[in-house]
Amino acid sequence: MIMKTLILGTASAAFLMACGGGDTAAVKEKTSEAVNETAEKMTGGDIRVVGSSTVYPFSTKVAQEFKNKTGYNVVVESTGSGGGHKLFCSGADATTPDITNSSRRQKKSEFDNCVKNNVGDVVEVKIGFDGIVLANAVDAAVMNMSLKDVYMAFAKEIPTSDTDCTMQENPYTMWSEINPELPSVKIEAYGPPPTSGTRDAFVEIAMEGGAKSVACMAELLKADKKAFANNAHTLREDGKWIDAGENDNALVQTLVNTPTAVGVFGYSFLDQNADKIKGANIDGTAPEFENIAAGDYHVARSLYFYIKKSHVDMTPGLQEFALEFTSDAAVGPGGYLEEIGLVPLPDADRAAVRATVENMTPYSQ
Repeated sequence: MIMKTLILGTASAAFLMACGGGDTAAVKEKTSEAVNETAEKMTGGDIRVVGSSTVYPFSTKVAQEFKNKTGYNVVVESTGSGGGHKLFCSGADATTPDITNSSRRQKKSEFDNCVKNNVGDVVEVKIGFDGIVLANAVDAAVMNMSLKDVYMAFAKEIPTSDTDCTMQENPYTMWSEINPELPSVKIEAYGPPPTSGTRDAFVEIAMEGGAKSVACMAELLKADKKAFANNAHTLREDGKWIDAGENDNALVQTLVNTPTAVGVFGYSFLDQNADKIKGANIDGTAPEFENIAAGDYHVARSLYFYIKKSHVDMTPGLQEFALEFTSDAAVGPGGYLEEIGLVPLPDADRAAVRATVENMTPYSQ
């Protein structure tokens, strides 16, 4: 904020001197031009995107297509959804990102942080759907698991029995100990860190879904939602769950090198690496495009990006980039993002999202 004030003050002073205190309108016009020029120099003229590692490949693909069509350069950084929202909401000046990608909806606390830092007009854009998969090496054992199996494998503490919610440290070390139909291999999972939107979605959809299938946990949910969530969201810290960072491509290579391990990441990475890894069936349903689109695969979520409306006049090409991202050529059925794993929104939803971007309509929580 101080930096912005100094820029404005310096620009104003320079043009007041140049114009000799002349016509006020002319001074204001030249001042505005100077501020915009300074802002462009500060950003290098690039559109800057941060955020989700899951949305990253989609965003970079759009950036490539957009540059080929317009010449505008888009710099995309994979910081994780949480890290992206923190950077995006840190301020409104030209040094802050124009867009943040997110593999889950912006949290109320993040939105409030934006407002606190004068990032008032935020435009929310939903781009499509993605499944969260548990995958292992293509030549490893086939995994057919339920959401309950997932919860029992990864929760730090689990109930003593289905009817007794006295909690105990998770005793399971082998998948077959949880479910005899699962392979007799050690539980070893590489998954997203706490800053990741994939991690948020995994605990909210998969872990909570599995916890609800335990009778006493379902009763706990009715009696004490906070206690239920704390249990379902707290993953093991005994080496059975390993935070693998935000680089999903590196995670794929880890699974190839460790055939007994499973990894947790977005469907698009499974789709792009089907020659190396395969997805586990969840509750009898495979993590396939058609199943995610139909809503039959239970561990799925929406993907988003968020635009700083105040940067539309500050960053050349910003709105045009968002329009390219929401075009049918990109996010529609048969679009170039579907080719790399994005599951499109229904037609009516895509039209509504497109109108939001055309009008730069801010959202609120």
